[in-house]
Amino acid sequence: MKKYVSVLASSLLLAGVLGACAPDREEGEGSTENNGGSGESTEEEKPESLKVWVNDSESQKAALDQIFEKYTEETGIEVDVTPMNMLDQIEALNLDGPAGNGPDLFFQPHDRIGSVVLQGLAAPLDLGDTEGDYSETAIEAVTYDGEIYGAPLVVETYATFYNKDLVDEAPVTVEDLTAVAEEQTDEGAGTYGFLMEAANFYFSYPFFGANGAYVFNNEGGSYDVTDIGLNNEGAVAGGELIQSWYENGYIPIEINPDVMNGLFTDGKVATVISGPWNIPAYEEALGDSLGTAILPTVEGTNATSFVGVKSWMVSDYSENKEWATDLALFITNEENSTLYFEEAGEMPANQAALEGEAVTSNELISAFAEQIQYGTPMPSTPEMQQVWDPINNALQFIAQGNDVKEVLDEAVQTIEDNIATSQQ
Repeated sequence: MKKYVSVLASSLLLAGVLGACAPDREEGEGSTENNGGSGESTEEEKPESLKVWVNDSESQKAALDQIFEKYTEETGIEVDVTPMNMLDQIEALNLDGPAGNGPDLFFQPHDRIGSVVLQGLAAPLDLGDTEGDYSETAIEAVTYDGEIYGAPLVVETYATFYNKDLVDEAPVTVEDLTAVAEEQTDEGAGTYGFLMEAANFYFSYPFFGANGAYVFNNEGGSYDVTDIGLNNEGAVAGGELIQSWYENGYIPIEINPDVMNGLFTDGKVATVISGPWNIPAYEEALGDSLGTAILPTVEGTNATSFVGVKSWMVSDYSENKEWATDLALFITNEENSTLYFEEAGEMPANQAALEGEAVTSNELISAFAEQIQYGTPMPSTPEMQQVWDPINNALQFIAQGNDVKEVLDEAVQTIEDNIATSQQ
């Protein structure tokens, strides 16, 4: 997951009611309460089938096939599945949607929602009573300009991995993290107490955010892209903390994910900050010596990691919007979200599933689930694409010892200039 960004143009409002309520089922077709719908009547005729574009991952598709089979058994509606990389779906929808060949339902990372909406490709969703079934962070992520545009299936963030052979427990505070780095770093021997991709803003954001920095001011899903908080007092404090790790030799300037992962799996690093996608490789290398924990606190404040959310979106070209919504709610209810986690390995956005035994009993995953509650969704506004390069360049300059305040001021000015240019 890391960064998915695209630019796009304007959204259509739906006429009629877009139901989180499930359309009426005929007798014998099953209970609507299984999929979170209210069962209220709608005017929309039941289709024979629904077209769904799924991400082209075999494990994800296998899990969804089971869920779709259950949906067909309950409703009689066939699910016509097309595997397609989720990052390719928008370009395809632009072409296929107007021609009537697009999906009813498609799958997207939340930070593309602003772009999708501005291009008029997605319909807003009324999740109704089911809105409270999802984690607050997930709902915040799929909300754009006050409207919800996705039924969240997956949440993802990063946390702390540690090698139990090198440290008894994960560092709880930044001071603990620094102490481990000081005690166990020996660049000559190629061993380190702590490593992370500190010049990658995706991973370094927690140390900015915990000090009061932010990307764009966000109120109710509306981003004020003129209010950038990446050079305020908190941002400078975060930048200076990261700079100190380089100055003290705790993190090499040239660190990259391949080097970091290699050193950690070789048992030469006590702690790293990374995402759950590395669990299989780390666990294979370290076995029972591998542990996970939430990110360390900063000045008593929980570090606020970036959170990514993948959700089901209803095409604005669909002629079956209410039934497409019904299917989206069915996929993302507690039972099916848990099934998807067990089969595909991605953390559920459904709060009950996230807090359920399948997740909490998994010692390695549970820390990531806990970290979600402290997370901040990556901004979904299209202007976010103007942020990554300037702020990552700034982090490179900070790593090289440049004045933190001056570097961040210049980065914010570049972001503002880029946004102004993109809006012309």
